[in-house]
Amino acid sequence: MTAPIAGAAPEIAAAKERIEELRREVQRTYIGSVRALDMMMVSLLARGHVLLEGVPGVAKTTLVKAFATALGCSARRIQFTPDLLPADITGTYVLSPRDGTFSLRAGPIFANVVLADEINRAPAKTQSALLEAMQERQVTIEGDRFELPLPFLVLATQNPIDLEGTYPLPEAQIDRFLVRVVMGYPSAREESQMLRTHGVEAPALRAVLSAQDVVTLQQVCSRVHVDDDLHDYAVALTTHTRAHPKVALGASPRATLGLVQAAKANAVLAGRSYMVPEDLRAVAVAVLAHRLVLVADVEGDARVREQIIEDALAKVGYRRGFRAV
Repeated sequence: MTAPIAGAAPEIAAAKERIEELRREVQRTYIGSVRALDMMMVSLLARGHVLLEGVPGVAKTTLVKAFATALGCSARRIQFTPDLLPADITGTYVLSPRDGTFSLRAGPIFANVVLADEINRAPAKTQSALLEAMQERQVTIEGDRFELPLPFLVLATQNPIDLEGTYPLPEAQIDRFLVRVVMGYPSAREESQMLRTHGVEAPALRAVLSAQDVVTLQQVCSRVHVDDDLHDYAVALTTHTRAHPKVALGASPRATLGLVQAAKANAVLAGRSYMVPEDLRAVAVAVLAHRLVLVADVEGDARVREQIIEDALAKVGYRRGFRAV
């Protein structure tokens, strides 16, 4: 077991308390899967993006709206439709009739939190407008580069059942999402609680963080200690997916980097200043499964992807290296 870094305990404890405050506020209006909320907070701390997948009516949009409100950051919502254009996301230059000059009309991408609702309803040309923003935190408009505000987080939703009028996300874009969270139906107890909470009027949420608070939490997460053995373990997990017989294209090095970043965030949620193997195992399915490209026989089966990651966790052991004193 790795010892905590000296002086890090108070910083981690304060970060954990702020995250728990965020959790409590979101759960005032969102009632459902705790794991979905956990993975969103992991992604927030790790500077990643989230893809929420589930059938209509399971509170995907409710969750992302509540999360954005409680963060206290600027938020914009984009309803993806087949006729949406790239300029509708990034913005464009418009001519001012009064003085004959062009000025930038910024699109909704210029916000701390971007809610991309039903992202798979827009064609690939429009979806590609998000690629540069999600990876490099910048957009290029007619040759001019613009930095996006920090923090920057894309929370996207999609319906995996209704395929009419939808466009599958390209592999390059799916790879930009740090985690994919599948939201199912709530339990009977949760659904009853939802009826009591939203039966009259949904609770009004308040902002418990600010943009600067989020940046500070992300900096705390980046300083979580990781042993070299855990780096090797993360590489072994992703390498296993590349040799699996049902996988045509395994997890990329970007996926390995995302796995470690997400595991560090999971350590912060647990109140630790150091990472342990359980952190990698806790986030492995959410980080890696959606990035796999399967062979034709099982292509499109999300459950097979999850089983492959679970197989990797079962077969790849963690071995702590020997260090001479």
